[in-house]
Amino acid sequence: MSAPSQDATPVVLERDATTVIFERDGAVAVLTLNRPDRRNALDAGTKTALRRALEEAASDDAVRAVLLTGAGSAFCVGQDLAEHAAALRADAEHAFDTVEEDYAPIIRLVATMGKPVVAAVNGTCVGAGLALALACDLRVLAEEAVFATAFTGIGLTCDSGLSTTLTRAVGEARAKELVLLGESFTAQQAVAWGISGRVVPRADVGTAGRELAARLAAGPTAAYAASKLLIAQSWGRDLGTVLTAEAHAQAQLGLTADHTGAVEAFLAKRKPAFEGR
Repeated sequence: MSAPSQDATPVVLERDATTVIFERDGAVAVLTLNRPDRRNALDAGTKTALRRALEEAASDDAVRAVLLTGAGSAFCVGQDLAEHAAALRADAEHAFDTVEEDYAPIIRLVATMGKPVVAAVNGTCVGAGLALALACDLRVLAEEAVFATAFTGIGLTCDSGLSTTLTRAVGEARAKELVLLGESFTAQQAVAWGISGRVVPRADVGTAGRELAARLAAGPTAAYAASKLLIAQSWGRDLGTVLTAEAHAQAQLGLTADHTGAVEAFLAKRKPAFEGR
């Protein structure tokens, strides 16, 4: 990640684990996958560290947004295949327990935590790494980044929610093409196909990601949480159910200080200050 601008809030290092760095930059928790020599491949220790860091960020009321990125030239290349090969040789029947025990909780935390999560995709992003980026709410993509589903290339299918998140982003036809053929694609193609994101030079990914996360952290985070939930639950619901859920969410948000304060600020022609409550 590139250094923040000189006028940015100073970064306070909370914890520097071996494989996942957890920083606090104001109200933003910055989580950096830190295995650059392995292109941030996810081994057992990294998956555990990432899950714990996400749990901490989700439960800390002082954290109002989360930024997820990678050290070095890659965002994340998914499962560490050297570790996986060893697991297959040792006990093939249980080699895939990690999908439910590690990957599913990580993706669930990213997708459902009641605060926005931004992915700063600084480089190669494939397999479970792609699924991790797609589970985030917003993305900043390095213009040099390369993406791929990768699973069928080793005789496997999707995990980490990719069959859903990729299909919702690019549509069923393109999702099948990307999964079955396994061909790589660029950041520019990702955005054109519906994987929303801002494409910036690699050197600017860290700063752009922090700025976007800081902007969200200063916003109406209670409204963000409700919006995330409504969008996630909308798939497969009939219109009547959607309308009822929206009405309930609006009624709850209408009681927040953020809403009443923003209305008063609008009438007074001043900028609202949101506190997430």
